[in-house]
Amino acid sequence: MMSSNTLEALTPTGSFRMAYSSTVFNQVLTFIPRAQFKGFVHMHQGDRYVKKLTTWNQFVALLYAQATGKDSLREIETGLALHEESWKHLGVQSVARSSLSYANNHRDYRIFEGLFYEVLSQCKTVTVEKKFSFDNPLYSLDATVIRLCLSLFDWASYTKTKGALKLHTLFNNRTQLPEVVVTTDGRVGDNTAGKSMDLATRLNRGDILVADRAYVDYREWRKLNDAGIYFVSRVKSSMHIDVVGIHRQTTDSRVIADERILIGEHNGTEKYPDTLRRVRILDSTSGELREYVTNNMTLSAQDIALIYKQRWQIELFFKWIKQNLKIKTFLGISKNAVLTQIWVAMIYYLLLAYIKFQTKFSKSLLELTRMVREVLFVRRSFIDLLSLDSTTVVRFIEPPNPQLTLGL
Repeated sequence: MMSSNTLEALTPTGSFRMAYSSTVFNQVLTFIPRAQFKGFVHMHQGDRYVKKLTTWNQFVALLYAQATGKDSLREIETGLALHEESWKHLGVQSVARSSLSYANNHRDYRIFEGLFYEVLSQCKTVTVEKKFSFDNPLYSLDATVIRLCLSLFDWASYTKTKGALKLHTLFNNRTQLPEVVVTTDGRVGDNTAGKSMDLATRLNRGDILVADRAYVDYREWRKLNDAGIYFVSRVKSSMHIDVVGIHRQTTDSRVIADERILIGEHNGTEKYPDTLRRVRILDSTSGELREYVTNNMTLSAQDIALIYKQRWQIELFFKWIKQNLKIKTFLGISKNAVLTQIWVAMIYYLLLAYIKFQTKFSKSLLELTRMVREVLFVRRSFIDLLSLDSTTVVRFIEPPNPQLTLGL
């Protein structure tokens, strides 16, 4: 966890005493829980027989690549070599691309996977929840596909001619944080990966889970219902539905029906024997008929439709990380190298989110990303950066007076 001095420094009333002796990059790295990181390195023997390019050194280099948008090991090596005077403060001893390539291919990616969840725990202590018209915590479950060339990434088979990696994600809509990420090759079905998350024990009573038709699974629904967790899904065309009664009458012309139903035929009712609710409603934007199934009997039909619309937040998250993180071009072709890069990218997303929440930065995450990219090796206080934007950040790069220039 961060020290109290660092926390004080990154509040609007605090002062950053290390303002002109540390780079912005070094200040970002203070958010990494080093003790836990060392624990993961020890657990997976990450630094065994290592002389120069330690696991921390590798992590810094890969995080630098994420922050600056580097596409190759040569670019990383060249870029970091230009800032050799900062290596000591960053904990870097080597930037040789051959050493970094070897580390990416052979050093266990689970070190960085473990670090992701430690940083996530840190983020959850300060994140600001978005407001909704209902009180329950809301989670979206979905997956995104990252296309890979099968001839290079032969471990990531998707079809006979295509390769792919999937990121299966449980996304907290209120905090905008990915709380569970499961990586698989493209052949693994969405529902299979979803079941591996064991959401009935991971989520809390009263939480709401929204997922599309790919996750329709009666047994999983029963587990969620037994745990007191609500779910909202689109109705699947192959679902056998028996209407057993009207759930709620409404004067809203958009609500075509609000019904109590039983699902399944033959042994289907054994998988989910309880009554469910089907809401049939006209979409206010497109005018199309939408059908939703849920075990929530309290919220209005309009709220059920609104909950499902909130699933779009996870789509925006996937779009954002694909556009702003380096997870579509890779620095190595082995499975370990790819997963290492994926987990470091996700850590960088959490770091940006943590900084934004902790400092109450009012602008977008994209704005913060662009600003950090431009000033990563500038020796100025991070708190100064937050009062600028992408058009005025040049003031941050230029020394404000000759004395400061001499001091640097």
